[in-house]
Amino acid sequence: MIRNRRILALQISSVFLVPFYLAELAEKILQDDRIQILKVSQANLKEFISFCEAMELVPEEELQGSSQGAPNTFIARYKRQRAAEAKLDEIKERKEWRSGSTKASAVSTPVGRKTCWMMMEKKSESILFVEAWITTISLTICKAINLLEILKEEEMLWAVKERQLKEGAKAFSQTILDEHAKKAENWHRDAAVKARYTQPAQPITCATFAQDLLEGRAKVSQAHDHKHVPMTFGPASLVGGSLTSERERMRAQVFQPGHRLPTMSIEEARLKEMEIMNIWQERNAELMEKANSAWYRDNPKSKLSEDDDGDDVQKARAWDDWKDDHPQGAGNKKLTPCG
Repeated sequence: MIRNRRILALQISSVFLVPFYLAELAEKILQDDRIQILKVSQANLKEFISFCEAMELVPEEELQGSSQGAPNTFIARYKRQRAAEAKLDEIKERKEWRSGSTKASAVSTPVGRKTCWMMMEKKSESILFVEAWITTISLTICKAINLLEILKEEEMLWAVKERQLKEGAKAFSQTILDEHAKKAENWHRDAAVKARYTQPAQPITCATFAQDLLEGRAKVSQAHDHKHVPMTFGPASLVGGSLTSERERMRAQVFQPGHRLPTMSIEEARLKEMEIMNIWQERNAELMEKANSAWYRDNPKSKLSEDDDGDDVQKARAWDDWKDDHPQGAGNKKLTPCG
C-alpha cells in the first residue's frame, strides 16, 4: 500500500505541486484588491492540501490538531519541516558523494563487472529519487499549511480595515488618538516621578543661611554661594507641588507676582523669634557659666620644689643669672671715644 502510494505520488508529483506554487506566486502580486488575491491563493492551497489528504500524505497529527485546535500543532509542524530540510540536505550530499565515487569506480572496474555495477547504481539512484520526492512533498505540505494560516489572518485584518473604512474613519482615528493620549499620559506620569529623583537640589537662599548661622548649624567661615531664588507659583500646584518638566519650571519662573509675598504669618514669625531668643538665652547662660568657672578662680595648685625641677629648668635659671651679672654692652666700654 505504501509502495503503491509512493509510486503514484511520484507519477503525479509534477502535477499536484502546481497549485502550491501558484498560490505562492499569487500571494506576492501587488494589487489594490488584496482580498481577492488572498482568496485565490487560499483556494489553490486548499486544493493542494485536499489532494494530499486524499493521497494520505498529510500526517494524522496535523489532521487531529486542525480539527481540535491544539496549540502544539505548530511546534510539531515546525519540527517536521526542519527534519525534512535536513533530510534533503543529506540526500544532496549523498548524491554529490555518489557521483564522485561513480566516476572513480568507472575507471577502475573491469569491463565484465560494469553491467552489474551499473544496475546497482541505477537502483540506488531510484531509491534516492523516491526519498527526495517524498521528503519534498512533506516539506511542501508543511509550508502550504503555514502559508494558509498566514493568509487567513491577513484576510481577517483586511476585512476589519475595509469595514472600518465603510463605517467611517472617525471612530478608528478616535481610538488611535485615545491610545496615543494614554501612552503620553503614562509617559508624563513616569517622567514626573523620575524628576523628583533626577533633578538637583535647589540652592539655599541668604535667609536660610542666616537662619542656620543663628541656630548653630553653619559657621561664618564656611564658603557659601547663595542665589536669590524666588518662590515658585502657578503650574507647580497642578502636579502635587512639584514641577514635572523643564518647560513648566521656566514658565513658573517667568509668571511670578510683581511684589513680595509673605512666607509666614505674623503668629508664625513671633513664635520663630521667641524660639531664636530662647536659644540665645540658653547659649548666653552657658557662656556665663564657663566664665565664672575660669582657671584663676579655682584653688591654686601646690608648687613644685626646686629639687623637683628638671635639668632644662636649672640651665635656664643659670643663664638668667649670668645675664644679670653681665648686662648687654658692658664689655665694650674701652672702645668708646671717651674710654
